[in-house]
Amino acid sequence: MNRKRPLFSIKRLTLTALSVVLILLYWFSLPSKLFSEPLSTVAFDANNYLIGAKIAKDEQWRFAVRDTVPEKLAICITQFEDKRFYSHIGIDLRAFARAFYLNLKYQRIVSGGSTISMQVIRLMRKGKGRTIREKIIEIILATRLELRYSKDKILAIYASYAPMGGNIVGIDAASWKYFQTASDNLSWAQAATLAVLPNAPAIIHPNKNRNLLKNKRDFLLKRLFDKKIIDNESYELAIDEDIPAKALPIEQHSLQILNFLEKKQKNRENALHFTTIQLSLQQRVENVLKRKQNYLFSNQIKNAAVIVCEVNTGNVLAYVANMPNTTKSAAKFVDCIQANRSTGSVLKPILYASMLQEGNILPHSLIPDIPVQFGGFMPKNYNRDYEGAVSADKALARSLNIPAVLMLKNYGVEKFHSKLKNLGMTSLKNAPQHYGLSLILGGSEATLWELSGIYASMARILNNYHQHNGNILPKIFVN
Repeated sequence: MNRKRPLFSIKRLTLTALSVVLILLYWFSLPSKLFSEPLSTVAFDANNYLIGAKIAKDEQWRFAVRDTVPEKLAICITQFEDKRFYSHIGIDLRAFARAFYLNLKYQRIVSGGSTISMQVIRLMRKGKGRTIREKIIEIILATRLELRYSKDKILAIYASYAPMGGNIVGIDAASWKYFQTASDNLSWAQAATLAVLPNAPAIIHPNKNRNLLKNKRDFLLKRLFDKKIIDNESYELAIDEDIPAKALPIEQHSLQILNFLEKKQKNRENALHFTTIQLSLQQRVENVLKRKQNYLFSNQIKNAAVIVCEVNTGNVLAYVANMPNTTKSAAKFVDCIQANRSTGSVLKPILYASMLQEGNILPHSLIPDIPVQFGGFMPKNYNRDYEGAVSADKALARSLNIPAVLMLKNYGVEKFHSKLKNLGMTSLKNAPQHYGLSLILGGSEATLWELSGIYASMARILNNYHQHNGNILPKIFVN
């Protein structure tokens, strides 16, 4: 009597389990984060012009990963590195077979047959040796990469991490270092140059073997012409363009802006900043400080800062945090916009506006201006003189100290302290009693950043009383 065979034999169960394990290993074979290298902090103005960039912590110029690659560069890269990039699944069997044949024929590595996806994996794995085992790993991970990302994203990752000679990584850093322009604005010749650079960046780049680099670039341009991607005129103009002589320094318009943005940077993916700064205005403000620099130094003023805000939006249009390009002190490295400084008389208009709004005074209300003493506190006017009585508006216009102290006493230190905190003054760390009546005469500290936001908000309320949007602090980031 024959026994029935079990529904699942041990052999089938083993094969099924093994298949599941292999599928899981394949699915989780690719790290969730491909690259963890530090990025350069980069800032652009409102018109997408480069304000400045700081080299990454590993001394490499490496900008943040792009979402897409500019059309010219995408065409040049794929035509040079991987012509069938948009049709294969991570491995190009035709290119692979051709490379195998040529390498076997010449008994040396003539062609690699690697796709752009495989090159991304090689870059991720820090360029491990070109062995058969490593090639198999690259193929497996490249197919997995294709399942995770779109073709455009894979191309963008490659373009962002491809070596471009020296300590330059990626097309965006290379565009600014070699051509001093954004990668979106490159000519066909410039795009072709960057497309061929990763092929052998250690031995062929603008500083070394420039003729070989030009030959490779012209070979790619000829291919673009033969495939009717560019016309004859574009081809002739492109091959006449010279290649850059060397990597150029990135122009730095404001070190303090970069430092400020770097502190605001919450994670490494946010190293690329598009700001509201208007570079032309920024430069004009810097020039004003340069012209006044000697005069200020002669009066022992070693630090000066300017912030320009647009009242209606609160956008920061210029951010000059200290004396530009001075050799007389280390002032240019100190960000006075973010540093706490004595408020001096700058809080007087806020007190005046608060009392006016709440009906405590009218512009022509008379305020005593006579010698006063509160315990050990004896405020005095700047000119050491007294008016007897002065209208509130004139006391503010002349920045008289005694009327301001008496107004604060009438308004209440605790109430004014709370008002300032609500307006955004984070520097008031102590209780109101700590400052007392001296609060109105510079007894506290504040940052120019916060004060400019408060004043812009007051102006915005005045200009658009029924349309006030509630913004207090200035904004430097583009939403």
